[in-house]
Amino acid sequence: MSRSKALQSYIIIRLMLAPLMLWTITTLVFLLLRATPGDPVDAILGPKAPEAVKNALREQLGLGDPLWQQYLNYMGDLLTFDLGTSLTTRGQSVWQIIQQYFPATLEIAVFSMVVALVVGIGVGMLSASRPNTGWDAGGRLFGILTYSLPAFWVGMLMQLIFGVTLGWFPLGTRFPIAQTPPQGPTGLYTIDSLLSFNLGQFFTTLHYLALPSLTLGILISGIFERIVRVNLKQTLKADYVEAARARGIPERKILVSHALKNALIPVITVMGLTLAALLGGALLTEVTFSWPGLGNKLYEAISLRDYPTVQGIVVFFAAIVAIASIVIDIINAYIDPRIRY
Repeated sequence: MSRSKALQSYIIIRLMLAPLMLWTITTLVFLLLRATPGDPVDAILGPKAPEAVKNALREQLGLGDPLWQQYLNYMGDLLTFDLGTSLTTRGQSVWQIIQQYFPATLEIAVFSMVVALVVGIGVGMLSASRPNTGWDAGGRLFGILTYSLPAFWVGMLMQLIFGVTLGWFPLGTRFPIAQTPPQGPTGLYTIDSLLSFNLGQFFTTLHYLALPSLTLGILISGIFERIVRVNLKQTLKADYVEAARARGIPERKILVSHALKNALIPVITVMGLTLAALLGGALLTEVTFSWPGLGNKLYEAISLRDYPTVQGIVVFFAAIVAIASIVIDIINAYIDPRIRY
């Protein structure tokens, strides 16, 4: 089988498995939500509301139906891309909630990924180019610490040092409350401020975005640091690198132009997997920094037992991870001709 046909078969199989993965995740979330203690009716009305009022609301929301019927109703709606209606936001659909809050999550995720790539690749290069030195040991320690430290603890520490003590960065919001935020079609404040040619709003947005993005980006950068360090060390021992040294090519040019390009191929693969960690880390980071994103909204929905909102947001995140994984695999296959599917 030729490489192109093998890749096509692999893509078709992945596309066929994606709905199965989403169905599995949706089913698990549906069952786990209903297995946990708590009643969404109590969260809406309060525990002291009359029982008759609670029962009426429970029937209105469909929570009085048997579990299997609730599941079939939800899956039927999901097949028509209907994620349902929130139980706690006065009839707002889950799609409207995603549209309202996802731009903030996407913005922090993109900037965090940029920070993670720059820091991770930089530290990995520095560590691999100086093996068996203090720089190498420091790179290893950096990779271990950033991967193991909890996001919420680092977030609180960063806020205490750079927000409260030093006062370098603002806390608790996405844009100054007293000012009108950038208006535009994307919902991304950085993009909308540039589209309106308002540099003041753009730099203000970056100021508010810097601390949570740096926190999440540095924590995730350890993944890329370890991959770059290990692969770059192996690449620097390859025959073509030794041949380049024999031809008198400067070591810095060998590192950047020859070795690094091949060492970065695994990074592209891991980017798809890192997206899942990024979304999970964004949830904790958003809650810690009171960032008005979809992760923070998911935490709020879980606290209020808002079943449709939790299920819809989780399915949305899972779909993003599945699509990103397939796209990364395709890109990786075209970049590295050694890959066979």
